[in-house]
Amino acid sequence: MKACVLIPSYNVGQTIGDVVKKIKGMGLEVIVVDDGSTDDTERAASENGAIVMKHIKNLGKGASIKEGFEFMLKMTNFDTVIIMDGDGQHDPDDIKKFISHARERGDDIIIGNRMALTKNMPFVRLATNKFMSFLLSAMCGQRIPDTQCGFRLIKRKILEKIKFESNKYDLESEILIKVSRMNFRIASVPIETIYRNELSSIHPVKDTIRFAGLLVKSYFNRYNDNK
Repeated sequence: MKACVLIPSYNVGQTIGDVVKKIKGMGLEVIVVDDGSTDDTERAASENGAIVMKHIKNLGKGASIKEGFEFMLKMTNFDTVIIMDGDGQHDPDDIKKFISHARERGDDIIIGNRMALTKNMPFVRLATNKFMSFLLSAMCGQRIPDTQCGFRLIKRKILEKIKFESNKYDLESEILIKVSRMNFRIASVPIETIYRNELSSIHPVKDTIRFAGLLVKSYFNRYNDNK
């Protein structure tokens, strides 16, 4: 298995350099999509060895991930992509857990699970994660403990079979719904998240509306598929 790491990034110039440096030290290629940052995210990532793509304006996390997928598919030497954040919340050392799990069990999509270590997770985020995970697990027909975790491994064959549409944070939920419908089993590995005093870029009202729209669209797509 040959894996690369994709990091969708926005104004993480203070942390992205160290994250990229640590991953490169593990012998992995790093792809950073700078989503219109106004700080030195692009420079910090590039100077530490990442392949960097830059958006002139902010297009959304989903758009950045999709662009990373497209780039990875053009690089025929990779069969697996690991997605993680560049703000320091995800520990690069946990990448080993994803790769080990994929090699030992052959799973095609693996999601990080933060729910066993929630002591330092903000209450609002914890409650939202549990509620969303309950809904999405029901929709996917399989238990996914932490559907909102952006730290995940996806095999190339999934990206070759499925077209994704969302451009914002709802892409992460769209991925789970669509891979479930293609009968891929979604596995999980425990990870630890490092919480600081950073502000979340998720907008509760806007992103909840997007999520509701995704659920409605998904419901009708399933209905049409079964007609």
